[in-house]
Amino acid sequence: MKDAIKLYEEVSFNCSELITKKYSTSFSLGINTLDKKIHKPIYAIYGFVRFADEIVDTFHNLDKETILNQFEEDTYDSINKKFSTNPVLHAFQSVVNKHKIKKDHIQAFLNSMRMDLKMKDFTQKSYEDYIYGSAEVVGLMCLKVFCDDKEYNKLESYAISLGSAFQKVNFLRDIRSDFEERGRVYFPGVKFETFSEADKKSIEKDIAKDFSNALIGIKMLPSVARSGVYLSYKYYLELLDKINSKDSSTIKTERVRISNIKKFMIFVGTYINPI
Repeated sequence: MKDAIKLYEEVSFNCSELITKKYSTSFSLGINTLDKKIHKPIYAIYGFVRFADEIVDTFHNLDKETILNQFEEDTYDSINKKFSTNPVLHAFQSVVNKHKIKKDHIQAFLNSMRMDLKMKDFTQKSYEDYIYGSAEVVGLMCLKVFCDDKEYNKLESYAISLGSAFQKVNFLRDIRSDFEERGRVYFPGVKFETFSEADKKSIEKDIAKDFSNALIGIKMLPSVARSGVYLSYKYYLELLDKINSKDSSTIKTERVRISNIKKFMIFVGTYINPI
């Protein structure tokens, strides 16, 4: 019986690992530089958030709200029962229960996914709420895996800054696709049709502040996580630098990418010159 349960656990975590590797090469690369003992829980967190995101952003011919509601119900049911027939949720609940991830953070994340179903224009408050739920709490979930409660309390604000920076870079990079495919611009007060150089510079300045604060916390992370988080930081910083080098009209017409060669160079650079 114990061997069968162990096998089911292994298969569940392997599913989340496969999801991560299929959906995000950059995130997978970052996980590979974490201590091996925390690979599986981070894969489990990513698998969970990835599937929720797919519900709201991909399956346009389905009743997304009903599916998301069921996903939310199944998530809490799996956490309470410490079991799910959905391997992604089974792996996630295992991490939630073991590392005492806050249910408030899970709820905030699901609330942000629900905002994606209907919200097109964001106020400053809804923008901040969305970023908190969609990115900042995901970083906090990972932080729960990385360290003990004392370290968590010390590093919480820095993890929030890092999640915020990552999400804002994504918003800026994807401003065209978000508008054309989903009819929305996340930045409050910014219209896609009139997106200007001044808009772009203001957003970039805000992101730079987040990155600056986040780096303080990265330097204080436990050794099991520091290299992997720093690699992700460097990758997104490179994205921001590349966005900085282009004007607002270019950002509206093309999606900035980092080549695989450049990703590898960043990887090698962080290995040779660790934080």
